[in-house]
Amino acid sequence: MLAAPTRVELADPGATVLFAEDVALALKPGDCLCLSGDLGAGKSTFARALIRAIADDADLEAPSPTFTLVQSYQLRLPLAHLDLYRIGSADELEELGLDDALGEGAALIEWPERALERLPEDSIMMRFEGLGDSRTLTISAPPGFATRLERSRAARRFLDETGLDRAARRHLQGDASSRSYETVRPVGRDPVILMNAPRQPDGPPIRDGLPYSQIAHLAEDVVPFVALAGWLRAQGFAAPEILAADLDQGFLLIENLGTAGILDEEGRPDPERYGLAIDCLAALHSKEAPGSLQVNGRQHVVPRYDARAMQIEVELLTDWYLPWRRGSPVSDDERAAYLDLWRSLFARLESAETSLVLRDYHSPNLIWRDQKSGFDRLGIIDFQDAMIGPSAYDVASLCQDARVTIPQALADQLLDRYVQARSSNPDFDEQKFREAYAIMAAQRAAKILGIFVRLKQRDGKPGYLRHLPRIEAYIAASLAHPVLQPLRLWFAKAGIGAPES
Repeated sequence: MLAAPTRVELADPGATVLFAEDVALALKPGDCLCLSGDLGAGKSTFARALIRAIADDADLEAPSPTFTLVQSYQLRLPLAHLDLYRIGSADELEELGLDDALGEGAALIEWPERALERLPEDSIMMRFEGLGDSRTLTISAPPGFATRLERSRAARRFLDETGLDRAARRHLQGDASSRSYETVRPVGRDPVILMNAPRQPDGPPIRDGLPYSQIAHLAEDVVPFVALAGWLRAQGFAAPEILAADLDQGFLLIENLGTAGILDEEGRPDPERYGLAIDCLAALHSKEAPGSLQVNGRQHVVPRYDARAMQIEVELLTDWYLPWRRGSPVSDDERAAYLDLWRSLFARLESAETSLVLRDYHSPNLIWRDQKSGFDRLGIIDFQDAMIGPSAYDVASLCQDARVTIPQALADQLLDRYVQARSSNPDFDEQKFREAYAIMAAQRAAKILGIFVRLKQRDGKPGYLRHLPRIEAYIAASLAHPVLQPLRLWFAKAGIGAPES
């Protein structure tokens, strides 16, 4: 089933190039993009611009595969460019490897009418018409791609409205959520970042009439990000400035804090940079956490990281990770025992110190700015899900970085450095903090193990599984704390982790 055809007017070759960028940001693996039209209708201009946009290389030659029939590109999205003008039979598509290309990436096909009967039923058909500089493009596509393309074109309109018409758009990154990011390069100006975060439906209720997102206090629009960015900046931390916003559509144009991270050139944790990151946390936790923040007449109330939210997160381990690891479901009795242990641990956190918890305070979201000084050297992003909860959570997030292995010696140094920085506060209780640290580190690891398996099985993102051995090692280290010994026994009985000696 195809969506209603869309007509796009392209006033000149420059408009064709920009539209190709919009399409490039909508493509995903499995998409088969078919270009038709007379000679000189603009297919080659579009195809070359699309390939260069995905490659992020304006000088890439991207030759037409008129004689080779197929040209393959191993890019962030693998792409096969096929020209079917010279094929003798539609059966040759199999020899050209179209199925394999669509299995790992996308395909771009010129002269598709030579093999229409062998093309996928959900192919995206684009027909170019017109002479001179202007073109009319008619697009017939399945609803999924049509929705993605319309979202990409809405982002282009947002940029046009902010004065960034004709700016180049390049994929920057996506994450485990529905958010995505782009680098926007205006002509003659420094690059900025576009956050594309469409409001997400709540999903089905799973407990107490509420969906998972509300129980776990996940941001469902961009208002929390804007509110918290302003608060963090006011407190002296390097959150990005919001340059333009469409709160209803979920588009933000934000300051580009840089590209360097807190890992060294070998991809290992840089002790100096991690040291500043822990100092920032100590300073943040010395400040009174915000309660309610205003954004353009809207109110964002920072939620509490309550026991219900913590519990729904640790259930991800029994719902996803453990059945996947063992190949069998978790029994009701086993699950009940697991949750009872966590309830006892969460009760111990009621007396723990609380502060603003940024929630994903680790290497992918921390930017090193060598030209700056003080806390301004550390850019902080991805804090829209922040809550008020145990201060220890973000310390554990940094010292047990989910994306890179933190040597135990460095983790111990960071933890001691944090404790030393906080010790001047007479209300800071080191023993309670270290206990809360062990609990929250184990809670976070249990959650992440479940999330990474869920990303593979439910969302088709298997790449996160490579991090599992690291998270398993982290949770084993956390379970060594005396307060977690009953939970350690449960893990051993469940067949994961080292048995109690």
